[in-house]
Amino acid sequence: MKLLDFSKYSSIKIGPTVKIKIIDKIKKENESYTIIGGANNLLVSPNPPKLAKLSKSFDYIYQKDNLLYIGGATPSGKILSYAKKNDIAHFEIMQKLPGLLGGMVKMNAGLKEYEIFNYLLYIKTINNYIEKDNIKFSYRYTNIKNIIYEAVFKVEKGFNYKLFRYFENLRVNQPNLPSAGSCFKNPKGYYAGEMIENCGLKGYQKGNAAFSEQHANFLVNLGNAKFQDALYLIELAENKVFEKFKIKLEKEIVIL
Repeated sequence: MKLLDFSKYSSIKIGPTVKIKIIDKIKKENESYTIIGGANNLLVSPNPPKLAKLSKSFDYIYQKDNLLYIGGATPSGKILSYAKKNDIAHFEIMQKLPGLLGGMVKMNAGLKEYEIFNYLLYIKTINNYIEKDNIKFSYRYTNIKNIIYEAVFKVEKGFNYKLFRYFENLRVNQPNLPSAGSCFKNPKGYYAGEMIENCGLKGYQKGNAAFSEQHANFLVNLGNAKFQDALYLIELAENKVFEKFKIKLEKEIVIL
């Protein structure tokens, strides 16, 4: 077990200091824990469930038989560097997806039409290797319930620098303040940020939590923001958007 302060560890810098389990082996007992990964899209309450984190044992990348095996605890920056160095395509997006691979696979992370599942072949869980075709997935969603220890991709040559620069410029309007990334998924045919802005909530503040002045779909921490204030804003946006557009926003941020 290890003490972890989420007000320092999580990307939104909100949360308590709690004991978490460090997982270094694949065991059935691990499944009773909630995996936190890099805590890049998490809002952790003062009373979270039992939490765990994969150890450095699951931070690896290797190639075999034209397949790329990546551990669930491998950070996106490391994957990007490996792809550039070895001229491997389809990982250009990693520069704009902060976090660890397991979490990115779990939520089918991506930008625009570029998603992790576009090039995924298998994942490894307590049930061994599972083919992508046996997993339900869609925009920012999968039905994966078990811990993701590894993901396997096909190696295709040709790191695309044009695509790399496209991703680099795509999110120039994102705030530099602590946040958990996009707060809500974009409903089909709409942009969550525009809907929140149209409800008058861009820049709206409760305590030291706020919807960013730069991008309304980013819930940001202006300094020592509290969980209850962040939760208040999330629920306020859900209610206001439903009143105005009759659309239920789906959270991309995960509340523990």
